Amino acid sequence: MVVGAGPNGLAAAVVLASAGLSVQLHEAASTVGGGARTAELTLPGYLNDHCSIVHPAGYVSPFFRAFDLEASGVQWLQPEVPYGQPLDGGRAGLAFRDLDATADALGADGRAWRSLLGPLVRHWEDVVTLAQSDLRTFPGLRPRTVATGVAMGLRALEQGSRAWNVRFDGDAAPAMLTGVSTHSIAPSRKLMPAGAGLYLAAMAHAGGWPLVRGGSQQLSDAMAAELVRLGGTIVTDHRVASLSELPRSRAVLLDITPKQLLAMAGDALPPVYAHWMRAFRYGGAVCKVDYALSGRVPWAAEGLDRAGTLHLGGTRAEMLASERDVAAGRHPEQPYVIAVQPEVVDDTRAPAGGATLWAYAHVPNGSPRDMGDAVDAQVERFAPGFRDLVLDRKVLPASRQEEYDENNVGGDIAAGAVTPWQMVARPAPKWDPYRTPLDGVYLCGASTPAGPAVTGMNGTHAAARVLRQRFGVRTDPLELVRTARAGAGVSAPR
Repeated sequence: MVVGAGPNGLAAAVVLASAGLSVQLHEAASTVGGGARTAELTLPGYLNDHCSIVHPAGYVSPFFRAFDLEASGVQWLQPEVPYGQPLDGGRAGLAFRDLDATADALGADGRAWRSLLGPLVRHWEDVVTLAQSDLRTFPGLRPRTVATGVAMGLRALEQGSRAWNVRFDGDAAPAMLTGVSTHSIAPSRKLMPAGAGLYLAAMAHAGGWPLVRGGSQQLSDAMAAELVRLGGTIVTDHRVASLSELPRSRAVLLDITPKQLLAMAGDALPPVYAHWMRAFRYGGAVCKVDYALSGRVPWAAEGLDRAGTLHLGGTRAEMLASERDVAAGRHPEQPYVIAVQPEVVDDTRAPAGGATLWAYAHVPNGSPRDMGDAVDAQVERFAPGFRDLVLDRKVLPASRQEEYDENNVGGDIAAGAVTPWQMVARPAPKWDPYRTPLDGVYLCGASTPAGPAVTGMNGTHAAARVLRQRFGVRTDPLELVRTARAGAGVSAPR
């Protein structure tokens, strides 16, 4: 049994079904996908992704590379500019897919950008091996992987400390790096946000920051179709309130957070483990704002019309200040906003001549505040005339995020605060973070390693343990997926 049809639940189900097991997947919503769903959230014909829309980590994920999404008709679309950082005065920093082109555009800071990210881009597969691991075992670990990890760690220490401006002279490059680091919904001058920023920035130059043509739902539907092809079943519109209501099975995998586990398991959890589940911290949150537009956003700075993702927060100092406000429980006057304009590469998201805009504003956990006007203002700040294009706008405050996805506790889309402790001891300080004390019950959601992002690797790691511990199967789970896909006429790349 698998509960939760988010990317990790789907990945776990596919791995287990690929091993020949009978798998049943239960999902509370009417459609699969969890954080990777797409719908007409504003006007008819305008497609917006509910949560995840850009997939730098998914594109390089070992699970998705084994699965070979393209063979299922999923199209990755790559913006020429993965992300842009608008600045006042009609200026912007642009991260091109090509590292050298980005460095050249940064002028005096180009050499610093190249030296910071170059080693991580050259050895991106080693970076992915470390970042998407279970943080316990590292299959295929090589001396070069260790060296790359050390290089990344030293750079994270630099960018997560007061030394973060030492190598830069201008304001564009440090703002670009801070814009990426602030994805963690935490002040960027800390170790984990800095590390996450370096990882994402390196992936922009290694694999890109792609979108899925037609929306992230396509990715989820491809996994669901494979599960059904392998004999699995999917039950939607079924919210599992208690583990006792599930049919009998050899193993149960839960794509949920500690909060839901406490509710589902009741008093069955041992006191010590229940303590760790209650002590698990949730982080900063988001207020989601989706737009239907009559045309493309009129950015003041040249080149932003080619960027898939935009970080709207101004300078490094401004973004650090706004995230410190959020961490202190305050709403910034000028919030940090992530915006995505799919029409840069995808003509299926809106009627001809129209456009969509996907946006998040960072807010304190549980915030009920409607940040729509504040997001409007941040976009208008860097794109005068934007408000005149708005046909419709839908706002989902942080306090209502759980209505869409119960894993977004208080609006925390990372399923747990991104801190050094909570990345290693996620969700509890155990050698096997997926196995619960309940017989045959495992966690596989974003509250387990490798943490947030649409990679399917949390589910893969959990499924590998289920196969070994419950069924005596020690085959590499990715090899099981490749073999099953090959049986369907799909030649998945290694």
